[in-house]
Amino acid sequence: MNSLRKITSFRSSNTLLVFIALIIIFSLFTPNRIFINVRNISALGKLFPDLGIIALGVGMLMICGEFDLSVGSILPFCSFVFAQLLFVGMSPLVSFLLSIVVGLALGFVNGFITVKTKMPSFITTLGTLWFWRGVLYVWSKMMPVSIRTYVPNNTPFQFAMAGNITPYFPIQVLWFGIFAVALGIILHYHRFGNWVYATGDNRDAARAMGIKTDLVKIICFMVVGALCGFSACMQAVRLGSFAATQGVGFEFRAISACVVGGVSLRGGIGSMIGIVLGAITIPIIDNGLILMRVPVFAISAFIGLATILFVLLNTYIERKMR
Repeated sequence: MNSLRKITSFRSSNTLLVFIALIIIFSLFTPNRIFINVRNISALGKLFPDLGIIALGVGMLMICGEFDLSVGSILPFCSFVFAQLLFVGMSPLVSFLLSIVVGLALGFVNGFITVKTKMPSFITTLGTLWFWRGVLYVWSKMMPVSIRTYVPNNTPFQFAMAGNITPYFPIQVLWFGIFAVALGIILHYHRFGNWVYATGDNRDAARAMGIKTDLVKIICFMVVGALCGFSACMQAVRLGSFAATQGVGFEFRAISACVVGGVSLRGGIGSMIGIVLGAITIPIIDNGLILMRVPVFAISAFIGLATILFVLLNTYIERKMR
């Protein structure tokens, strides 16, 4: 167990060093040093929590030894449910809570199918990714929907989801921090967190210790679903609309963020601070390269290369430390 903690610590340290290096590079080489402009940082603060909050749950699930590729369809599905509930006259708060319940239910379906059929979660959630996306496309008819009338600006709910605490401090950053702290406490200081690590490291040994590994996995899937529901509503309120293409690509970007944050693809290794750094690093790479006028396709290539390099580096560290 001590070796696992050392590996986790080294992985988080690597992510922190890369994070600092990126900040320095983009601060120096973006035109007019616009990267460190307060307006750019504020805009980044509004955007990155959409993916970052989901990445927190995906990272916890990966530590448990499973993947969830369906987040790219659960997010827009919950967003559309939120919009439809508003249209039938429900209050924004009730619509918001029911959308999170829908996310919980979809997460439960992923977890239940995975543990009961013994199907690899990669396959399970790949299937549900396409299934729920297809259902959404048929249900919404691929038409964008405005919700601005139902959640107008300068209302308490709009402020709670997409307002600014100060002129340059968006409330989305606060929500990201709250979820990071809450999940970090559960993962590192609560008994359930020990069960997550034990299940991801050696499922059979964890079961022999009396841990209900199937239940642990299902709960982790449900956490991801709930976070998707929350992020969906937050994004919809910020944009003032729903679009069926919301969340496209989030499934792979969330996993990349976790890998960059030091989470092992094999499970059992990772930390919440590493996941947080990874969740911020990916949007920073996006933002910095765009400001440096790098073509969009080259940005995707850079993120893919960074993911591969982090996997290789972390695998090397893991072999040396064991």
